[in-house]
Amino acid sequence: MAGFGWIMSIILGAIAGWIAEKIMKGDHSLITNIILGILGAVLGNWLFRLIFSTTAGGAIGQVIVAVIGACILIWAGRAIRGRT
Repeated sequence: MAGFGWIMSIILGAIAGWIAEKIMKGDHSLITNIILGILGAVLGNWLFRLIFSTTAGGAIGQVIVAVIGACILIWAGRAIRGRT
């Protein structure tokens, strides 16, 4: 989440992780939601830059990007766990 401080990144990460958890019908802890949200933002921004050569701006845009990235991470985690 470029341009945001640590506290704001944690708050937005928690929000994005929680939204992704609800979309994917998961049951995670607050810490897991924060981690998923922050890592989802990193993945989402990378994908958006790769596909669109830019990323969403502002807090709302970054939450949307983070939710998309977190949903991808939840899906990937389920796919890996399902195979083992």
